[in-house]
Order: sequence, then C-alpha cells, then structure tokens
Amino acid sequence: MKSAIQFTALRTIQLEAESIAAIANYINVDFEQSVQAVYDCKGRFVVSGVGKSAIIAQKIVATLNSTGTPSLFMHAADAIHGDLGMIQKEDVVMLISKSGESAEIKVLIPLIRNFGNTLIGMGGNAASYLARNSTYFLNTGVCKEACPNNLAPTSSTTAQMVMGDALAVCLMELAGFTGQDFARFHPGGNLGKRLYLRVQDLYADNPKPSVLPTATLRETILEITKKRLGATAVIDKEGHLLGMITDGDLRRMLEKNESLDNITAADILSPNPKTIYSDELAVKALDELRKHDINQLVVINKTETYLGILHLHDLVREGIV
Repeated sequence: MKSAIQFTALRTIQLEAESIAAIANYINVDFEQSVQAVYDCKGRFVVSGVGKSAIIAQKIVATLNSTGTPSLFMHAADAIHGDLGMIQKEDVVMLISKSGESAEIKVLIPLIRNFGNTLIGMGGNAASYLARNSTYFLNTGVCKEACPNNLAPTSSTTAQMVMGDALAVCLMELAGFTGQDFARFHPGGNLGKRLYLRVQDLYADNPKPSVLPTATLRETILEITKKRLGATAVIDKEGHLLGMITDGDLRRMLEKNESLDNITAADILSPNPKTIYSDELAVKALDELRKHDINQLVVINKTETYLGILHLHDLVREGIV
C-alpha cells in the first residue's frame, strides 16, 4: 500500500513523463529549421527568459557551451535595462516563456526583430505573442502541470529542458562533436580524466623492472623484489618485449622443478603478457584490466619496445576507477 507521499511523488513523475512524451509531437519543420539556424550561425546563440524559464535558459546555455555551440545567457529583465548590448548582428536569439505573454518578453521581441536577428521562441502557447512573432517556434505545451493546483511550472519546465537537450544533441550530431571534443571542454574532475588522461601520463614514474632472457633465477628474483611491482619484463638487448615473469610464474616454476640450477628467465617467462600502447586512453587500460581480471599491463610502443608497467593502483590514484 503506497503512502500519500509516495502516491504524490509517483503522480508527479507520471505527469512529467507524459509531458516529455507529448512534446515528441512538436518535433517538426520549425524545430529542424531552428537547429539549422543555430548551426549556420556565424555569431553566438543567445538564450533568454524570465522567472523559471530563465533558469531553464541557463541550463540550456551550459549544455550548449559544453557541447561545442557558443552560447550566452541573457536575463530578459536585464536585457531591457542595458544587456541588449550583448546581442550582435550575427547572433541567433531564443526567448523562452511558458505563456509567451510575459511583459519582459513582449518588450524584447520587437527590439530583437528590429536588430534583424533570427528569433526562436520556445513556449507552451502556440497562439501567443511570442509564437506569432518568432522566426521559428518550439512548442513545449503541456496538458497539466505536476503541481496539484496546476500552477507552479513543473511539467512545463521539464518539457523546456528536454526540448533544449534535443536541440543541443542535434547540434552535436551536425557538428560531428566527439568524445575528444567533449574532453577539451571538461578537463577538470574525474569525467575529464576519463576522457583525456592517457597511459603515458600514469606509468612514467613507476619502477621499470626488466631482465634479459639469460638472467639467472637469482637475478630475476632480485629484480622483482627491488622494483616492488611483483613482476618483471623480459626484454632483448634492443629493449623489445619478449615476455613477463610474475610472482605466480616463480611459484609455478618452483613447484615443477626440483633442481634450480641453470634456470634462466627464458625458462620462466610467459610469452604473451597483456600489453597496452602508451598513447591509449587510461580508461581503455581499465577496461583491459577488468576484462582479463589482472592488476597490471605492460606498456609498449608501436615497435613493441618495452616502456614500463601500468598498475591498477595508478588508475585508482587518478580517480579513473
């Protein structure tokens, strides 16, 4: 049995979900032409609103800027008191208003039209002043607000946000915006690290254990112990990787051999260790470690030259895990 609070929460979610689904009917020629106008814009995309719509406008601007579309937020109330100077002749402007009849919006519209800018309206009333006077109109009308009094902007602001996301994603697709582009705009935090940090940024300060295939058992054990990574690479005289010896390889060798005389690194090595190129993304290294259920990868370059060892701890330290 649902409590009254749970029932209200579920009703809110259902109403807002229905509102989002309904705006699919408004993805039309005006929407397509709006996307094209912003994509072809030689200036910036200026987004404005008042009240709750102003907050949605700020969110849309933040999303657009982070996905490659240069955008500015201009509060509608401030615009009519001097901030109109933000708008340049090559800019595209979008005004957001639920009713399309807000006083500030009605003052702004003729001013923007006189500037000659393309004007995109976003609102919930297709017969409003905003809709009639926009170059293109994005309808975000909803049947009912989630507010029990059908007054507080809830479903309508959700619909505005989703329409803004649809606009942003379409622009990303047109521009061929990639994960690498996203990383350039998000260098901070763990998200940025996952998108730009590479293996070569992580392993360079680690010990670099290595032995030749002719190394004795004692020399091999000492190298593993000294470098404290629990393993050593086996390389030829040119530095090319031949294999890997881990603590586990040593234990298995001791179990199989009664005599340890004349045993060399070549007798112990595993010939096909898991490797990764130094210029690969660190997040790919994490995928490889998880895929093979191991703790370290041998780092090499394109010529199979041994460069070092990347350990799971390196990824943990940088917050990749």
